This record gives sequence, structure tokens and C-alpha cells, in this order.
Amino acid sequence: MGGGKIMGMMMMMMMSVYGQDYGDAFMKSILFFEGQRSGKLPSSQRLTWRKDSGLNDGKDVKDYCPLSQVCFLDILVSVSSIRTSPSTAWSLIEFGNFMGSDLQYALDAIRWGTDYFLKATNIPGTVFAIVGDPYVDHNCWGRPEDMDTPRTVYQVNTTFPGSELSAEMAAALDAASLAFNSSDYPYSQTLADRAESVFDFADKHRGSYNDVLRQVVCPYYYCSSGYMLGSSMDIYRATNKEYYWDYVGNSIYNTNTLGTLSYRDNFAEFGWDTKVAGINVLVSQWVLTKKLEPSPFVPDADRFVCSVLPESPTRSVTYSPGGLMFKDGPCNMQHATTLSFLFLVYARYSKYNGRQIQCGNVVVSPDRLIEVAKGQRIHHRGSNLPSMEAHGDHIDCQGGHSYFESQDPNQNLLTGAVVGGPDPNDSYSDSRYNSSQSEPTTYMNAPLVGLLPYFKTAAS
Repeated sequence: MGGGKIMGMMMMMMMSVYGQDYGDAFMKSILFFEGQRSGKLPSSQRLTWRKDSGLNDGKDVKDYCPLSQVCFLDILVSVSSIRTSPSTAWSLIEFGNFMGSDLQYALDAIRWGTDYFLKATNIPGTVFAIVGDPYVDHNCWGRPEDMDTPRTVYQVNTTFPGSELSAEMAAALDAASLAFNSSDYPYSQTLADRAESVFDFADKHRGSYNDVLRQVVCPYYYCSSGYMLGSSMDIYRATNKEYYWDYVGNSIYNTNTLGTLSYRDNFAEFGWDTKVAGINVLVSQWVLTKKLEPSPFVPDADRFVCSVLPESPTRSVTYSPGGLMFKDGPCNMQHATTLSFLFLVYARYSKYNGRQIQCGNVVVSPDRLIEVAKGQRIHHRGSNLPSMEAHGDHIDCQGGHSYFESQDPNQNLLTGAVVGGPDPNDSYSDSRYNSSQSEPTTYMNAPLVGLLPYFKTAAS
């Protein structure tokens, strides 16, 4: 019974497929991000059981102050945050006009992350990657407000570069610059300018953060193979500078460009290690609209669709008896939410350009992609432990394990959390020990910021 209260969002999502309130689900999917904040919380904070935390993080580094926690941990990991931020920004760019009064909350969620990215890149030639000690932290079960573990700040720089991390940071900044373009143009320009300088740093100082920070990023955080191509694509989208478009085209077949060695082989992947499916979907909009050479982007976006579509002869994923898509790896809902988002976006692009997709002998309409996207249906310290108001005394690193081991529901409601989800047979183990099923993360929620408001409007 450990996950208790944080299962609400996932159950609500499954009910929404059958005609429930997408608007309420959307509101909660944004509210979840407020439970992940670190730093000095604003007066507008709606999840009031969360309090200020991490106020001394980065105190030994001038002009650096982290602001966001990405999952159940007290570690601040830039590579995790920058997986979340572009997806949330892309959701707003594509579907912001469906968000109504919740649009500002979505912008606030993005800004909380991008303010952190600006701090993390404030020193030229340096990108801050991680705050905290993953090995010590994973042995703790304590509130963010009580963090008493080492808060070491790790960085990449010109001497010890990390091109993947830096390039993805640039992509996150640029995606957000587009999201803020109409509501806060000066801030948008600040993000875009910083993105270009960070990308330039990543490109000129090549090296993998795996080599520099392997002892702290592996095995707990994904050991990346590179993001340069996705970053250049995002910057081109924000700036329309031909240099970045040329970079995209040249990188696909250039085996010396970090992260693009097996670009076309990764056509069906969009996750920690590769953004290829997302790149192909996004670029397809430009090449179709501008009548440019579609290969490899449109053919590979079609191949991605065919690898997921239930009736496709080239399908490479499985589906549970209840219809939930499954890919290899933990926390399956990250695949269900992310790939559903790509299906919806690609359906809209395809419909606008009057095209269908051919999967062998199966002809797939844009409406069918939307139907598949619509059909997809804890382990969290802050919500498990008593709030500061309920228990004002300090809870040290090991002091929360009795709460972790308890069979009682979490004491605080982490509204909007999407957890890893059921197994391939639609069974769910409601246990904090089973983090693959019961852990919520920001990157699982991010695609819902676009999916839910669209389906809310479509259902009305």
C-alpha cells in the first residue's frame, strides 16, 4: 500500500480514456512540478506541504543556485532536468492555445527549470551538472527540507568537457525561449542568447561527460552517448540561422559528430540516450511545409510510427492485455507518455500536409495516430515523510526509513504524479521497494502537459 496517494493521477489517466475530465488531469499534471521544486519557494506555491530546501546548495560557487529536483531524490541532476524541460516547452509550443487559464502555470513550471539552467551556465566555459553525492543519497530516505548529505557541485568545463550535457542544456534553453517568445520576449531572448553560447562551448570543447563524471553519473543516472544533433535542431528552430540547419544535415552522416554514429538505426528511440524519433518528427514539419528533401527525416518518422502502431507488420513494441504499450527498460510510463506525445504531434503535422503513412500493407491515417495516442493509459521521499508542519524536528539521512518500510499510504498528496505503472500483464505492485513501478519523475509528466489539454478540447 506504499504508493497510496500518489497513484491518483495514473488512475485518473486511465479513467480519462473513457470520457473523464482531461482538464482536471491536465491541471494536476502541472501541479506535480511544484512538488519537485528546490530552493526558496514562492508565495504562489500551491503544494503547501513542500517548504524551502537546498538553500545552501552551490554556496561555494559564485553565481550558482540550483532550483529544481527531478524525481524522488534530493540530488539535482542537470541531465535529468534537461530531459524534462524541452518536452514541457514543446508541449506548450504545440498545444499552448488549448491550455486556457492553466497556461501561466505551465510557463511557471518551465521557468523554474530554465532559471536553474541560466544559473548552471552563468560562468562562461562551465556547465554545472550535479549537486549532491548519488551514492550517499541513494542510501538515505529523508525530506528535501532536511538534506544533510554532502552537496558537492560537479561541473564540466573547457579542461574537462561534457559535450552531451552542454548541448542538451542549450537545447533546453532554446526550446524554452520559443515557449516564452510571446509572453516574455526579453526573457526569451536571454534564453536564446545563452543557448547559442552554451552550444558553441559544447561544439568547440568536445568530450563526453561519461569520462569526466562517470563516478557520479553512473550507474544511477544515464551514461549518455550524446545530444549535439538534437541541440542544433532546437537552436535552428528558435533562431532560423542556417548554420544550425546545416549542422543538422551534416551531422546525420558524420561519424565524428558526437552522438550521431547510429542516427538512422535509432529511428524508434526518444529517451535518455537518443532523441532521434523526436528530431525526425519535429524536422518533418519543416521539410514537409517548405517542400525540402524529406529523407531521412520523414521516412524515419514513418518507420517510428510503424514500429509502435499495434496493427503494423513491423511493430517492435508489445501491448498489455489492457492496451498499454511496453518497451524494454524500467518505468514504462515514460515510453507510453512520450511516444503518445510524438504520435499526436506527427498526426497533426501529417494532417496539415495531407499525407498518410504506409506500414507495409497497412495505410495509417493521422486520425488513427491520435486514436493510439489517446488510448495509452510511490516511491517519493517528500510525500512519504511527514511534512515540516506535521513534524518540525529534523529527520536525518537514515531517520526516514521507518516511513519507507511502512505499509501506510504516503502522508502528503503528491498531486499529479505519474508513476512507472503496471507490468506487461496490467498488474501493479503498490510498494515503495518497487521503484520501477512506483516512482514518479518529471520527464514522465512532461508530455502530458501537451497531450491532456489537446484531448480536453477535442472531447468538448
